[in-house]
Amino acid sequence: MSPTAASPRVPTPDDVRRILAGVSDPELHASIVDLGMVDDVRVDDDGAVLVRVALTTAGCPLRTQIKADVESKVRGLPGVTDVQVEYGEMTAEQKSKAMERARWNARESAEPTEVPASARVLAVASGKGGVGKSTVTVNLAVALAARGLTVGVLDADIWGFSVPRMLGVEGRLGGTDGKIDPNTRPVPNRLDPDGTTGRLKVVSMGFLVDDEETALMWRGLMLNRGVQHFLQDVLWGDDLDYLLIDMPPGTGDVQMGVAKLIPRAEVIVVTTPAGAAQKVAVRAVGMARKSYLRVAGVIENMSAFTCEHGETYALFGEGGGAQLAHDAGVPLLGAVPLEPSVSAGGDGGTPVALGDGPAAEAFRAIAAHIVEEAVPLAAMAGCSARMLDAAVAALDAADASS
Repeated sequence: MSPTAASPRVPTPDDVRRILAGVSDPELHASIVDLGMVDDVRVDDDGAVLVRVALTTAGCPLRTQIKADVESKVRGLPGVTDVQVEYGEMTAEQKSKAMERARWNARESAEPTEVPASARVLAVASGKGGVGKSTVTVNLAVALAARGLTVGVLDADIWGFSVPRMLGVEGRLGGTDGKIDPNTRPVPNRLDPDGTTGRLKVVSMGFLVDDEETALMWRGLMLNRGVQHFLQDVLWGDDLDYLLIDMPPGTGDVQMGVAKLIPRAEVIVVTTPAGAAQKVAVRAVGMARKSYLRVAGVIENMSAFTCEHGETYALFGEGGGAQLAHDAGVPLLGAVPLEPSVSAGGDGGTPVALGDGPAAEAFRAIAAHIVEEAVPLAAMAGCSARMLDAAVAALDAADASS
């Protein structure tokens, strides 16, 4: 038999692409084929293979590793006599698709957390600072807890932590068996004074630093690690109904970290009535959707101010919340009027939602909208566990009567 007859067949370009699916981008942690990085594959009759790889940037420092992985994989195919790797650079459209795929992969491979599967997770976000996002977070948490619910508050604004002061919660975080115990605060049940008392479970960097004036100069990886600890190492408990995450303003490292760590989170975007604020808030909507997070709705803060004589003034403009909700195709969960009591309550650790007045009523109405429509708790009545409990109870009753 001649050497030519004994030699294996030359692989096809599809054969090469299939084996390249096993090469991952070291930074994006996804197949270079899925990411669209394999621009071209050519196979000569003599078994020489040329692979053209499109990098996210021409000077990518990981290009050497990618090349070595490509050569190693392709040389393992029968019939390959030589492998050449050429580089190109992705177009803007290719980069966008690659990042979308990478975010999807991250979402599908999220690490486990201590947040129970039954809890609804709400990331309260804003396009920029100064719109009262933290104020909305703490008052919304109080309004939910006042319905007899157990509500977690995670202060993910690592640099600008303010939740401890605004909720009037103090004390260092303790620990149990290597896990962190959140600080707690009871909230009277306004729906049923004789019913279950609501409870807040709170974690923040403010409970870990020496005092409120301490400046934290952390960068991306440390910020993400801090939020990761709060999600994976805090004993939130199986009784948690809602977890509200007070996000830092903007669209940066922490936002991407939360999307990766807890991909079932839903986003509430806070804006003011001003058109300029609404335009910036659109970015928070865009980032949520690019991270495959559902946008549950919009809250307009610092809405019209009504003076003691009954006159109403739109001090910060009007219509921004409704316009943002319309543009995003999501509900406007509510508008919170501008009241001095809101700021005073935050400074004094007594959130306005604990009391009465237009702002308090607005927060309670938003909480009702969330629980009843926008992000209701999981209906457990028909789940397998409840059905099993009912069956066991029925059997026990039958045994007792026999």
